[in-house]
Amino acid sequence: MYDYRMLIDGARVVGEDGHFDVINPATEVAFAQCTSCSLDQLDQAVNAAQAAFKGWQHSTHAYRRECLQLIADDIERDADGLARLIVAEQGKPLALAFSEVMGGVAWTRYAADLDIPVELVEDTLAHRIELHRKPLGVVASITPWNWPFMIAIWHIMPALRAGNCVISKPSSLTPLSTLRLVEIIARHVPRGVINIVTGERGLGGAISSHSGIHKIVFTGSTATGQRVMQAAAGNLKRLTLELGGNDAAIVLPGTPVETVAEDIFQAAFLNMGQTCAALKRLYVHESQYQAFADALVEIAGRQVIGDGLEADVNFGPVQNRDQLELVAELVDDARAQGGQVLCGGARLDRPGFFYPPTIVTGISDGHRLVDEEQFGPVLPLIAYRDEEDALRRANASEMGLGGSVWGLDPEQAQAFASRLESGVAWVNCHAQIQPNTPFGGSKMSGFGVEFGLEGLLECTGQQLLYVRKRETV
Repeated sequence: MYDYRMLIDGARVVGEDGHFDVINPATEVAFAQCTSCSLDQLDQAVNAAQAAFKGWQHSTHAYRRECLQLIADDIERDADGLARLIVAEQGKPLALAFSEVMGGVAWTRYAADLDIPVELVEDTLAHRIELHRKPLGVVASITPWNWPFMIAIWHIMPALRAGNCVISKPSSLTPLSTLRLVEIIARHVPRGVINIVTGERGLGGAISSHSGIHKIVFTGSTATGQRVMQAAAGNLKRLTLELGGNDAAIVLPGTPVETVAEDIFQAAFLNMGQTCAALKRLYVHESQYQAFADALVEIAGRQVIGDGLEADVNFGPVQNRDQLELVAELVDDARAQGGQVLCGGARLDRPGFFYPPTIVTGISDGHRLVDEEQFGPVLPLIAYRDEEDALRRANASEMGLGGSVWGLDPEQAQAFASRLESGVAWVNCHAQIQPNTPFGGSKMSGFGVEFGLEGLLECTGQQLLYVRKRETV
């Protein structure tokens, strides 16, 4: 069994707190071991990043740009191996894992090419005022298990491009592809600029409270994000928090079922529903309710469920047992409350954390499956009669990551979408993200943005440069 090690100050090191198993969710069998970081080793990683920052912060934009492009080249060369590692630890089908890796290449190249502007605020005979952006110092990246490689890219690459040094801490459920990513990065940046620590419970809290870390980028649950925020108060760390979502979609009356059903299904069941911005609540007008239910059930029946490395499989397992049990609990609760499970609705009788795509009707707001984020392969359909009421119910959630409106009239759909209380609103699509479009949540779904120039600037602090010009006689 391969033993994966951390990277601290340019050296691959064994953790001082033992090892933990990495489980393949398609088999429920450990296929690798990963090393556990001690608190002393975390200090070593932070010290290494602080030391490296003294030089890295002054590196030129051209040099950093070149480093990131070289990193992207190496990721692309190793794309197949990285994708297979993602399948083994996360469970998604190989084609989706390969897309995750190649998406990481595209995001890295985009970050490399971004310019960090100097804003001219005022220029008069008496003075010149400029707004400059400077790196913050040591940035910690804490990533989840659903898109382990891609989200690490989202966190790390803008931080490096801006001139920061990084401590990466992946989920203990899916640490391996991030470890491989950091090894690739370390080939092209000075020693200590990138470090990675791995471990199970407690390590994230130690990172959040560490006085030598200046910013945390965290993607995960709202409850954990709140703990990160509390722990970060000691030295007023900068925070970017992308937290839970319970994204609603409203289908307006008259929307052609045959035109949008496939897109709605894919938006809801992307990565087996394990995506923060996946479509998680579908509000459908009562006149089309049954037609949409029938169409989605038909699409669900066409999915090929199995190990992501098997030929033709396009629907993998839930990533871990705890999440599987939550999904099953929410579906069982909906059934007990009178909901109709039209397809799926039970764990498959085979090894692995397999739960088929599940469509549930006959429930509404107030049921757990609607009010809570299921983060798995289940979609509840909620009937509505009045469009304004549907909008009110969609906005009633304490979450506000994304949302969408679907309709035949784009102007009507856009007007409705603009009233969604969400960080992102889509029209006739959902969960569409790209490197140049800022992405972030509202309400309890977090704050701060990633992607685009706005996301890059969140990795910097601002300094106003006020220059009084020499007086002339």
